[in-house]
Amino acid sequence: MTNKPYNTSILIAEDDADDRMLIEQAFRECNLKSELYFVEDGEELMDYLYQRENYTAAIRPSLIILDLNMPRKNGIQALREIKANEQFRQIPVVVLTTSTAEEDILRTYDLGVSSYISKPFDFSTLLDITTTIKKYWIDTVSLPDDSIR
Repeated sequence: MTNKPYNTSILIAEDDADDRMLIEQAFRECNLKSELYFVEDGEELMDYLYQRENYTAAIRPSLIILDLNMPRKNGIQALREIKANEQFRQIPVVVLTTSTAEEDILRTYDLGVSSYISKPFDFSTLLDITTTIKKYWIDTVSLPDDSIR
């Protein structure tokens, strides 16, 4: 495990309260030291990134975990907006969704997603996934320092 000279944080866009709780629990069980922040849909995600509404003091995330099936603004729409914005496009986005549709997989990769993961149906597999995300995206790769805007 690498001790990075800067802080990392993960912004998770997930509309299902039970899934948010399980994802948070899984990350805590794999000893994630990064801060976790949650938003409930694509509109809130963009408000967070642009520091609008209730997010004026939000810090820039090192990584975004994105559900596709959300109300108001879905994950595809949010991903398109993130990757079209010069200020946000370098933030890695990992899709974590129930969709296994080939068209969703292709569309998200075309839009610049870093990884596409189908949500598991059991906590043990979710723990494996969060452990892998932590090992790769937090412990291994170099990410932008989220204190720099």
